[in-house]
Amino acid sequence: MYDPTMVEPMRKELTGIGFKELRTPQEVDEAIQNSKGTSLVVVNSVCGCAAGQARPGVALALTNNLRPDNLFTVFAGQDVEATAHARSYIKGYPPSSPSMALFKDGELVFMLERYQIENNPAEQVASKLAEAFEKHCNSGG
Repeated sequence: MYDPTMVEPMRKELTGIGFKELRTPQEVDEAIQNSKGTSLVVVNSVCGCAAGQARPGVALALTNNLRPDNLFTVFAGQDVEATAHARSYIKGYPPSSPSMALFKDGELVFMLERYQIENNPAEQVASKLAEAFEKHCNSGG
């Protein structure tokens, strides 16, 4: 587990743009099961090679006209139980961090895995997310 002080700026990169942190399995259930519309769940992480592009890519994607109604995040390596529980909703995909899952009324409709993030600039990550938003989101968030 990483020093919580070290990861605080990485947490704030997402909470600062409107993401709600899910720190317990109960918070994960509440968010995914009870949120209406579309919900983006970002599995945040420390990994510089991928996470360094993931967070800026998400921020850029959220400037899109269509965006998710709800924004949630869990932090791999920090909020271990919450992250494992969030991953239990991401059926058919191996654990991956960072990663981004888009749910519509609680059903997984899009997944962006680490291998699709790493070695890509933030603009390309944003473009992949924006395509998913255009396909699955109905509002400006």
